Amino acid sequence: MWQHNYLPVGNSLALSSLVAAIPIFTILLMLAVVKKAPWISALTGLATAALVALFAYGMPAPLLVTTVFYGAAQGLFPIGWVVFTAVLLYNLTVKTGKFEVVKNSIGNLTDDRRLQALLIAFAFGAFIEGAAGFGTPVAVAAAMLTGLGFSPFFAGGICLLANTAPVAFGSIGIPILTLQGVTGLPLGALSAGVGRICAPISIIVPSYLMLVMGGWKALRGVLPAALFCGLAFGGVQFFVSNFMGPDLVDILSSLSALGGLVIFLKVWKPKDKFHMAGDGPVAPRPVVSGGDTLMAWSPFILLVICVLVWGMLKPTLNKQSIIFEWPGLHNLVQTMPPVSAKAAPYAAKYRFDWLSAAGTACLLSVFLSVLVLRVSIRTFFEVLGSTVRQLIFAELTIATMLGLAILMNYSGATGTLGMAFAGTGVIFPFFSALLGWLGVFLTGSDTSANALFGNLQVVTAHQLNMNAVLMASANSSGGVMGKMISLHSIAVASAATSMSRADETKLFRFTLKHSVFLACMIGLIVMFYAYVAPSLAP
Repeated sequence: MWQHNYLPVGNSLALSSLVAAIPIFTILLMLAVVKKAPWISALTGLATAALVALFAYGMPAPLLVTTVFYGAAQGLFPIGWVVFTAVLLYNLTVKTGKFEVVKNSIGNLTDDRRLQALLIAFAFGAFIEGAAGFGTPVAVAAAMLTGLGFSPFFAGGICLLANTAPVAFGSIGIPILTLQGVTGLPLGALSAGVGRICAPISIIVPSYLMLVMGGWKALRGVLPAALFCGLAFGGVQFFVSNFMGPDLVDILSSLSALGGLVIFLKVWKPKDKFHMAGDGPVAPRPVVSGGDTLMAWSPFILLVICVLVWGMLKPTLNKQSIIFEWPGLHNLVQTMPPVSAKAAPYAAKYRFDWLSAAGTACLLSVFLSVLVLRVSIRTFFEVLGSTVRQLIFAELTIATMLGLAILMNYSGATGTLGMAFAGTGVIFPFFSALLGWLGVFLTGSDTSANALFGNLQVVTAHQLNMNAVLMASANSSGGVMGKMISLHSIAVASAATSMSRADETKLFRFTLKHSVFLACMIGLIVMFYAYVAPSLAP
């Protein structure tokens, strides 16, 4: 059995920490400086992590190889499986033209720029985040706002700011599922923890958006709608994350905000007029009948129903799962003090929930949508093929990032970094959120940031005798504020709005100050749970 050594370089924590962090620095360099694609950056980071594990930590090569495959397998299933089926459903609605009907049904509700931002950038963007994620909501919402006459710069900036509240539960709860996979902590507790941290921020994000759009004057005119939208979203986000789990948090929260706003606007209208810099002419939109609207929304309605039913049947469906000890790894690595209380074997069991996985529920909703929308077999396979081509590099990135994260865990590098972060002492809860923020800035994904730093948060929490669930939840919660400044998100917003190169550079500066401010707000909320009201923490 191979034992961890957390001080492999000169028996020095400082030197060992620098070496352990080389893969993270490599990813940062590749993404932000060399500006390589995420999948290339991830592969480079994995190669660097393998060299560190092999030569610095002395990890046996056979263990190293099987660990990488173990992590990659967890990346592809269940995480990659949910991503693929969710995007497949979204692409099906686009191919059949139903998504245009969905967009028109929202765009026709109001001509007030502020309310359009609440409906499309915040509420509808959150819905797309919950159903598909991975850059889709910013692309869709920003393109919609541009079509409504917003300037490309403000359309992109507003959507990047709005795409904060839902990110931690995006793509049918994949970030939380990933966090659970790398930490081994209870899924329900992590879902509740992230919900308790994010909900207070979600309540204020709509009002914050209005302030960004036009200061207090802009907010004052639509304050009732902004507060209603925030409370509807944040309240449901808190309830669902705490009492139902992570799968439908974004979808149900966004639907409550979207539906609530539609009803609210039937009885209330702003009294003032508001115009934004760079406004263009309002593009005409066809009137959509109730029947056509219902049919267009039917795939997403089916998705909600299927995931809810799957959740209720999960104990029964889990009986069909395949669980096995990962060959050449299970209990062949030994964790050591002070990372663990005593020397203990490091388990490596793989769970193949082929029937009970949320991705399987998504696939069922795809098949039902094919029947309801009367999609031909030929069209379905065209969409299937295009989705495979679209996601092949995204799936490779997910598998690679999970392989890197698991390798750092099993080589002992995460333990070294945890011991270093323990040196921040009582202010670690604040930095815990900023670590997640940094992870999403680097990778462009809350899922990847949870894979990269999730277990590091747990290790550090144990070192400091803190709430491990709270610290892991802080990673995902802080990460959502890094989404708006990630290079991937900036590129998506720019492409979707045909933004000029000069505005693309300005967009990063525009979102950076808001990103830092909101990340610090998350850090203060975590500090509150850690020291002021620990009984309210999960």
